[in-house]
Amino acid sequence: MIVASWFTKFKWKNVPLRHPIDTCAKLPTGPITSIPRIQADFEPETQEERVERQRRLAVVEEAFLHSWEGYKKNAWLQDEVSPLSGLSNNGYGGWAATLVDSLDTLWIMGLKKEFAAAVSELKKIDFTTTPLDTLNIFETTIRYLGGLLSAYDISGHKYKILLEKAVELGDMLYVAFDTPNRMPVTRWDWRNGAEGGEQAANAYSLLAEVGSMTLEFTRLSQLTEDHKWYDATARVTNALQDWQNHTKVPGLWPVMINTEDLDIGCKNKIFTFGGMSDSLYEYLPKQHLMLGGRTDQYRDMYLPALESAKERLFFQPLNPNNDRMLISGTINRNSASNVKLVPQGQHLSCFAGGMVALAAKVFNQPEELDTARQLVDGCLWAYDSMPSGVMPEIFTAIACDGDKYENCTWSEANWHHAVSTHNDRVSHFTQQSTESAQRIIMQRNLPPGLVEIPDARYALRPEAIESVFVLYRITGDKTLQDKAWKMFQSIINATRTDIAHASINDVTEEQPQLYDSMESFWTAETLKYFYLIFSEPELISLDDYVFNTEAHPLLRPK
Repeated sequence: MIVASWFTKFKWKNVPLRHPIDTCAKLPTGPITSIPRIQADFEPETQEERVERQRRLAVVEEAFLHSWEGYKKNAWLQDEVSPLSGLSNNGYGGWAATLVDSLDTLWIMGLKKEFAAAVSELKKIDFTTTPLDTLNIFETTIRYLGGLLSAYDISGHKYKILLEKAVELGDMLYVAFDTPNRMPVTRWDWRNGAEGGEQAANAYSLLAEVGSMTLEFTRLSQLTEDHKWYDATARVTNALQDWQNHTKVPGLWPVMINTEDLDIGCKNKIFTFGGMSDSLYEYLPKQHLMLGGRTDQYRDMYLPALESAKERLFFQPLNPNNDRMLISGTINRNSASNVKLVPQGQHLSCFAGGMVALAAKVFNQPEELDTARQLVDGCLWAYDSMPSGVMPEIFTAIACDGDKYENCTWSEANWHHAVSTHNDRVSHFTQQSTESAQRIIMQRNLPPGLVEIPDARYALRPEAIESVFVLYRITGDKTLQDKAWKMFQSIINATRTDIAHASINDVTEEQPQLYDSMESFWTAETLKYFYLIFSEPELISLDDYVFNTEAHPLLRPK
């Protein structure tokens, strides 16, 4: 619920800092580095192709409007609508997350009247206070600050309130960096910050929450010419770069880092491109673009991260068609310092294919487009494998032994053996283990090639379609549009309710049950990517914009 300001004249920019900075890092200046063209030169489409593409575009727009109208009718100015009950949810500050997050989607889809009406409501949102006791500054940054800045950029800077509200929110978020070492308090007691209380960064912070605010803070500094926001995240970047080659898996960072003592040697030894880490890696090539290549810092951090991921994280899964593909897994380093790959795919890690494809162009690594395609194919396989046609949040596959493309021939016996071994039924391959595996497969509805599905939900996530979209725009491969359409149909058929669209409880069911959640990224990101893959390529070109983790397009410097 939108609430009135707790101090009539309170402004976050007037809060005295306990730990003011001595010097402020400035945005890099100088000529923009020559960056190769990112988007493909698309062949002219036939009349038949145009008609089919526009038909698909209209269906995606209808899905968005159905969700948007459900939000307007049932939860206007609340964070989210609950798509089964029609109730509202305010888990992100109560500042109308779906409205702010979806502003640029409205503009991109040509819904200019809806856009203007939504923008006019921003005056009712008060970023000086929230009913929540603790604020997640990462979620606030990507959903709200990114949403406001993106809408400001793509609407041609005509709606001044968008930047005004972005600055108002930016001033609030900046206070979360007022700690002795200038590392942010990621789960923030904002009242304490407002009252000038002492605060310190957390001993254990999630990697993604610490390192995924660079794009939004940089863009805010670019638009306002106030460098304080860039300085705030540049300090985090510098610390991460200092740590990068001193972790348990050099090149990568653990999912949990000690931002209080700036000690990378914390007990956490899990490394992944999935949840709790994802967007930190995603932002490295994108921040390079946002800064016009004026610094090599983000390239120098991305390249060793990719090499380490290729060596340690990415694996070829055993699959019925013996297709070449890659899944981004998880590394667990045990007490004996042994590095163990956990062949567990996550929907959240499906961004990796798009990231690798984008970076392949940005950093002139054409050979990595094959890596990107295989990562995308791995996620498409996960979609195709499920009875519902939708990928689960988390699944466990079978990593091929040895070289990624050898010793990887499919057999049902090998699959059954892996299922039995994984589930600790027997230690040797016998007739008994075959029967045990068949029972497990039937009971858990396991598709061929998977040994477990620890989390069978689908939360309307965008990461897979994000990578399909990026790869399509980079390669011009129109077969990716057909794959995206198949994904879209499966998702829509399973998730539509009378009110909007709901998350799936178990994707292993052909007609899955739903649960009462529609995160703002459904309209802000997932449907936006589905729309853009069927739009004309010039609409929000990758050569003109950089997408943040919530799919908000921010203008690149020219």
